[in-house]
Amino acid sequence: MRRRPRLRLVDVVILGVLTAVAFWIAHRVRVDLRYNWDWEVIPQYLFRFDQDRGAWVPNLLAQGFLTTLRLSLWATLLATLMGTVMALFRISRSLFRRMVGRTYVELIRNMPPLVLVFIVYYFISDQFLRAVGIEGLLRSLGPGAREFLAHCCAPVPKLPVFAAAVVMLALYEGAYITEIVRAGIQSIEKGQWEASSAIGLTRWQQMRLVIFPQATARILPPLAGQVISTIKDSAIVSVISIQELTFQGLEIMSSTYRTFEIWITITAMYFMLTFACSLAVRRLEIAMQRR
Repeated sequence: MRRRPRLRLVDVVILGVLTAVAFWIAHRVRVDLRYNWDWEVIPQYLFRFDQDRGAWVPNLLAQGFLTTLRLSLWATLLATLMGTVMALFRISRSLFRRMVGRTYVELIRNMPPLVLVFIVYYFISDQFLRAVGIEGLLRSLGPGAREFLAHCCAPVPKLPVFAAAVVMLALYEGAYITEIVRAGIQSIEKGQWEASSAIGLTRWQQMRLVIFPQATARILPPLAGQVISTIKDSAIVSVISIQELTFQGLEIMSSTYRTFEIWITITAMYFMLTFACSLAVRRLEIAMQRR
């Protein structure tokens, strides 16, 4: 039988200390900060009423939230793909593939993300896309394709910069996902490899049918943390004028001087997004355990 949790003395002490700290911070903010709070300015930056459409539409903060969501989604998908491939390289029997995987991990993990932002930005959006003629192709798209790209990624004029931000985040987060996937695969017992080899499976069949399904349950918890890290790290691309949540908050703060209200609202919006991801991954993990 499961034992019912009991509230111990140390728990009461910790709760009392945390409560006292919270009241002390609230007192300091109210008495010593002397800040004129004005929360009435926040709703108008979340949604606005469009007279032409006759409906409520997202305003700056909500638009930034959606941009952060799109940016994180595409970066996570690309980073997971890159991380899985590089993890397979890391455990490959080929020395060349192992060296490629290790070089990628060591190079990216030991590089400041801000430096990586500018390297990718000036190469991807300013050189590579222009060299392969992507900008001309984007200008020739019809209205339907432009609207589709605007909903899924970014408006066509801003798409090259958006692509550079996605690639930068994918490269940076992919290095950590590589090690997560590699560790998950290598944590599977050696007997699983031997048993699957004994029944005549090739190495690819061993990985696809036996090893990777077992490793997935072990990979999911740290991978969820990395997805959340991707969402938080997306704020760094505001330095290349990606109009995500942090960038929009800075713009609003500079025009309204409502520093605390804006940043508290942005914090709450980031928390909503990351906490929702945590709950979704937790439910997926439980479903996989039941199966």
